[in-house]
Amino acid sequence: MAAEVFDSVAGEGPDVVLLHGLFGMGSNLGGVSRALQDHYRVHSLDLPNHGRSGWTTRMSLPDMAQAVQRWMEHRHLETAHFVGHSLGGKVAMQLALDTPYRVDALVVADIAPVAYPPSHQAVFAAITAVAEADCESRSEAAQVMAQHLKEENVIQFLLLSLQRDAAGIYRWRFNHPVLQAQYDALLAAPEPVAPFDGRTCFIRGELSDYVHDDYRPQIAALFPQADIVTLAGCGHWLHAEQPARFNQQVVAFLDG
Repeated sequence: MAAEVFDSVAGEGPDVVLLHGLFGMGSNLGGVSRALQDHYRVHSLDLPNHGRSGWTTRMSLPDMAQAVQRWMEHRHLETAHFVGHSLGGKVAMQLALDTPYRVDALVVADIAPVAYPPSHQAVFAAITAVAEADCESRSEAAQVMAQHLKEENVIQFLLLSLQRDAAGIYRWRFNHPVLQAQYDALLAAPEPVAPFDGRTCFIRGELSDYVHDDYRPQIAALFPQADIVTLAGCGHWLHAEQPARFNQQVVAFLDG
């Protein structure tokens, strides 16, 4: 069954679609939305199995790209600009490769069109521990996660996806069993039909290890018009670590 995709809309103008990363939701890119909405109509999506969107049992990159395509049809959007961070960048790349006629311009934030090795084992352990602990407060959930995660910024990020149920227990908004079961599919490279010849900008963090110079040939092969911009002193969470510089880069590229 196809997942219903939740969205929020702000601003007026050409359409821009924002796609968040793994374990996130559309509101994570709220700063990007605010930077764009004076001149664009910005759609912040929750990807399938995340946030307030529907749950499915499969979530490969083509599956999620198709879900976004169906959402576009539902919203009567023929084309849009796309900005995707991490997993959202992979979904945006897959969409551009599958249906290039739907993508006016593409911004990919700190991810490349390659397969990645597993790196979220501790995160999944923390998520599972919280799910089994029946936490009655966010602080309790944070303490549980701290037994598995050392990075306070990751714990705070994950806390954003907790919601309290009717019994007062904090539950994950995302479908963590499926995210874990489908994890290998999320690590995979986008599946190309043909290269995307449209305007593309890859923005990477200087301190991040997600977009190596070694990946430039793969980027050029699938996105021959791509520019690669590096934000100095910045890690993987570009929009949170250097919001002004990241947003300035996105706005300048889309305006151009």
